Order: sequence, then C-alpha cells, then structure tokens
Amino acid sequence: MRPSLHPRLINGPFDDPGLYIDFISEKYAILFDLGEIDSLSSKDILKISHIFVTHTHIDHFSGFDRLIRLFLGRNKTLSLYGPQGFINNVAGKLAGYSWNLVDRYVNSFSLNITEIHPDSLIRCRFSCRNRFLPETPVVEPFNAVLAETPGWLVSTVILDHEIPCLAFSIQEKFHVNIKKDRLESMGLEVGPWIMDFKQALFAGNDPSSIFQLVDTKHTDRHISYELGHLSREIATITPGQKVTYITDAVFSKANIDKMVDLARGSDHLFIEATFLEAHRQIAEDKYHLTAWQAGTLVAMAKVRQFTIFHHSPRYTGQEYLLTEEAIRAYNRAVNPHDQ
Repeated sequence: MRPSLHPRLINGPFDDPGLYIDFISEKYAILFDLGEIDSLSSKDILKISHIFVTHTHIDHFSGFDRLIRLFLGRNKTLSLYGPQGFINNVAGKLAGYSWNLVDRYVNSFSLNITEIHPDSLIRCRFSCRNRFLPETPVVEPFNAVLAETPGWLVSTVILDHEIPCLAFSIQEKFHVNIKKDRLESMGLEVGPWIMDFKQALFAGNDPSSIFQLVDTKHTDRHISYELGHLSREIATITPGQKVTYITDAVFSKANIDKMVDLARGSDHLFIEATFLEAHRQIAEDKYHLTAWQAGTLVAMAKVRQFTIFHHSPRYTGQEYLLTEEAIRAYNRAVNPHDQ
C-alpha cells in the first residue's frame, strides 16, 4: 500500500533536530520541532498547519522567526504546541518586533498556541490584526491527545530533560487505498471527489448514506452511490501508519516507561542518539540518550523501523559508530540468547 505519511528529518544528524511530515495527496504538512529550517523550501514551509515543539532550547526553536516572516500577510492560522512556559516563549519572540503596520494587512494571520501541562492545556491566540498581543488564555483538560482531525491524531508524553520536554506520535486512524483498476472498470476518474470520499470514511459517516460525486469525464454529471457499497468496490482499508519522534530525554525509569508506551508499534521511530555508551555519564549529566539506550528502547517498543539523529558534534565523521552501537543494542535486546 502506498503510505500516506512521508516523514523526513529536515537536517543532518549533527544539526538542529526537526521532522517534517508530508501528507501524500494533501495540501498540508506538520512539523516536529522548530530549529533551523533553512533546508526546507518556502513551499514546504507554507504547507505546514501544525507545529509540535519538544522544548524551547535554541536548537529546537530558532526557526520561529523565519516561519513568521513567511506567513506574515497571508490568510493563515498556524497551530503550535509546546511545554510549560511555551506561551511566554512565543510572546517574547513576538515582542521583539514592532508591529505598527500589520493591523492594516488585508489577510489575517494568527497563531493558536497550546501549552501542555501534566493535567491541562492552556490555549492562547495571537492575531496579526491585533499586533500579536496575546488574547485571554483558555484552560482545558489534557488527555494525551493534542490535535485530532478526521484522518489522524497527535499524542504526547512529558519527559524529563531537567526541564519538561515533549515527545510526539502521529497516528493515522486508518489508511484508504484506492483501487484504480476498479475505478476504470466502473467508468470513474480520479478527481477531487476522492478526497471527499476519504473524508466521509474518516468521519465515520453511515455506510448506508448517499455519497455523490461529480464525473468530470462525462460533462460533470453527478453520480450517487451508497457510501458502504462504494467503499467495498473501490477501497482497501488497512491500519494507519504511526510515526513517533523522541529527543532530549534522560534514560530514567519514568522516561523509559513513557517513551516505550508512546512509541509502541510505530512504523517508524525517530529517536535521538546523542552520545556513545562509553560516554554514558556525559549523557546523564546532559539529560540525553546514548546510541545503546536508543537501540534498546527501539526493541522494547517493537517498532518496525527506526532512525537515530541529534548526535553530539564530538562524533563528527564517526556517525557510523553511533549507528552500529544502536543496531547492536537492538539486536541484543531482541535476541539476548544469540549474544
């Protein structure tokens, strides 16, 4: 099946962390972490609808200025999520500029900021037309899910990096693959109606409800099908993808339990491996993971594929050592009797 989620690290493993997730056949993308984003094209950045920031150390948040510069003057709402103190971090960034002319822009750009606490979410809006002054915050209960659409949801856990640091997982609710040979045999063409059809399935519409599509092949005639019947004829529905992103966390019992639970069963886990196990004490002092710890966590979470990143510059030119160590740890955890 052709995957719907296309994740890619936006920088090299020794550079600022960040994971860009594109949605195939969609006009939007999401981003995990907001460090240096110059490697992303303006087109890619302008597709972003949601940004999830693990914490606001500079290598995870320095891309904020370029982001705002690109979206300024556009009719767009960006949703950003971050840990405790995030609203003040965003407000401080915005306060560094003068906004005396933006209230005259034709388009309305705004930021919806969500700050994550152990038991609650604090939401605050910053509008360009209001010169990015914070509006009255709203407090809501928190149940691990940060954002949800008909097709996917993003969940989080709060990890210990000496400060609160978030890890994220995006889960596609299910995957809809269109049988193009069946479309052809039914005299139908691929068109915008395919997305409407998928959204009807994601929304859980009654299978007996009527779905109407526009047949552009025959002078835009309208054709009606029972949704359930059309689904059986043209679609294969399979479990959705799961992609998890973990960085900047010490290898403690509390963190281990949270990381494994969040990543369990992921199709792809992106996990930091900042130090070699030989430098484990440095890793503990800096609240980071070693490559050995990363490989062990991968095995514990039973993920299908993993990528390590966020390496210390002390290993420049020796990336292979971190990769080899993570693989050895994974193999040992999976097959302990073979060692």
